Amino acid sequence: MTFQEYWRVIRKRGWIVLAAMLLGAMAAFGISYLQKAEYSAAVDVSTVPARPDWGLGNTAKDLMRNFTANLKTPEVASRVIARQQLDMNPYDLLAKTQIEPDSSTFTIKIQVRNADGEVAKQAALGFADEFYEERTAYYAQQDKRDRIEVKIRSRDIGYEQIAPKPRINAIAGAVLGLILGVGIVLLLTWMESDLLRTPAAAERALGVPVLAAIPRATKNKEAPQPVAQPGRLGAPKTA
Repeated sequence: MTFQEYWRVIRKRGWIVLAAMLLGAMAAFGISYLQKAEYSAAVDVSTVPARPDWGLGNTAKDLMRNFTANLKTPEVASRVIARQQLDMNPYDLLAKTQIEPDSSTFTIKIQVRNADGEVAKQAALGFADEFYEERTAYYAQQDKRDRIEVKIRSRDIGYEQIAPKPRINAIAGAVLGLILGVGIVLLLTWMESDLLRTPAAAERALGVPVLAAIPRATKNKEAPQPVAQPGRLGAPKTA
């Protein structure tokens, strides 16, 4: 297709793409307000080796994965619920809890999502307290040089709303509408691909030059009606 043909398609069916984008953005924006708000709270727990030893440092990095796995259990979740007096199921709490180790900074990030921001905050702190107390009691029996010091970086944490996000959803809806609109335009153009609309298209399809084109017929104005005139004997005659 030539540039002129692309431009003709854009002028003729560009409104379909714009309408699809507008409808997609409006639908996503409206659905966002029907969703329930969800909040997230996160706390960082530090797990630093007691001495700057290369071997102990690598051991601490390897143990962080074990610490994470031990935290994500129904038993720990049950203790967190009892500690913080939360009204929820341990498995529901685990489903909304994300625990990730970061070996580059020797920290474990505990993040909890909930429809109530305060509940998410208390649950995150509960997991951190359970981990701190369990590790502290264990390393109290070890030599100080072989310990991994565990501490909560800060208890002064807040929470933020993570869903819904109407603006981001509206942008995503507009992008999906753009893709859908372009697809519809391409489908309609493909369905009309057998029609030869321009001389250039006819020359490409037939392989012969176009010598002339018949102009589009236009409606002529209606011819004037004959006017009756009186004759010699009173009989009407036409002009």
